[in-house]
Amino acid sequence: MDINKLIDIEYRHGAHNYTALDVVIERGEGVWLYDVTGKKYLDCLSAYSAVSQGHCHPRLVKVLTEQAQQLTLTSRAFRNNRYPYFLQKLHEVTGYDMALPMNSGAEAVETAIKVVRKWAYVKKGVPRNQAEIIVAGGNFHGRTITIISFSSEPQYKDLFGPHTPGFKIVPYGDVQAIKEAITPHTAGVMIEPIQGEGGVIMPPNGYLRQVREVCTQHNVLFIADEIQVGLGRTGKLFACDHEGVRPDVMILGKALSGGFYPVSAALADEAIMGVIEPGDHGSTFGGNPLGSAVATEALNIIMEEGLVENAAVMGQYFQERLAEIPSPHLKEVRGRGLLIGVEVNDQAGGARRFCEALRDEGILCKDTHETVIRFAPPLTIDQETIDWAIPRITQVLNLN
Repeated sequence: MDINKLIDIEYRHGAHNYTALDVVIERGEGVWLYDVTGKKYLDCLSAYSAVSQGHCHPRLVKVLTEQAQQLTLTSRAFRNNRYPYFLQKLHEVTGYDMALPMNSGAEAVETAIKVVRKWAYVKKGVPRNQAEIIVAGGNFHGRTITIISFSSEPQYKDLFGPHTPGFKIVPYGDVQAIKEAITPHTAGVMIEPIQGEGGVIMPPNGYLRQVREVCTQHNVLFIADEIQVGLGRTGKLFACDHEGVRPDVMILGKALSGGFYPVSAALADEAIMGVIEPGDHGSTFGGNPLGSAVATEALNIIMEEGLVENAAVMGQYFQERLAEIPSPHLKEVRGRGLLIGVEVNDQAGGARRFCEALRDEGILCKDTHETVIRFAPPLTIDQETIDWAIPRITQVLNLN
């Protein structure tokens, strides 16, 4: 079946909620993807950082296959033998006492919100149903009704109301605005350490540390959404590690399962997560044996195969090479590790056309916020592959 036929079927029978690049992928291996015609592409999106370990990592294929032949799902109505090891590995890697696993990143964000609100009522003494959570403008935490309620992007909100109350939006990177927004009803401050979907927006130096200090001072929980930037993407295990900050609640997803299976989690110490009681929250698939086995091995791969260190070294190299590109369209190169945003000038005609041209050159990227090309390859990428890509990126960035 040809590409156009497949695209036509998708268009006719699938909701039009994405404007995907017209490439139909059939196979993946490491940092490379192959379409249905056999053409090879360098994956510079990693499924929004979910495939940090590389496509079809052999260790994950093995674990997934073996577990799928034994047991896939019991629900949490019964215990299974893989879930405890997943929790233990999360504790070893993150240091948090407890985790509440879910499936998608948005579910984990919703979970964190529920945990923080209940903590505010039973531990802080906030009056029932009056807890507030402060968030940053330009945020992207997901697309559920509650999450879009505190988005500052009109398209995510328009025509989807009524919206969920209980949130205050302040400018990203502005600690003073957080201070001024805090009231006796404030339960938490939820921040992305780097705004990935927002355009790879970097906070000012010291911002996360200052947010941590403000939250501690006011007995407010600091919630870090590390779904896209965590687990090595930025060259540290967690993006908050760049400032030596430990959030009260951490949200993980995407690379937590290496792109093999939806696994996410909200993590906190017992003093916070301990407020959750049987029946407060749950998921049929959350903590299932198949997801638990895959996520445990995904974490093992990150820790044992040096992916965090490689992201730091290759990320710096990639950013330096991108910044050297002579192009009238290039406005700025920014990011950390292997989360890199290349912003083009307003006069360049938008980032989409460059992503389409890169596709034709065998490099798959995704535009975000109209003027930013995001480069986020698997954390297994090497210098030789980056050197292969740079001339092609240079050529595309010099299109008329």
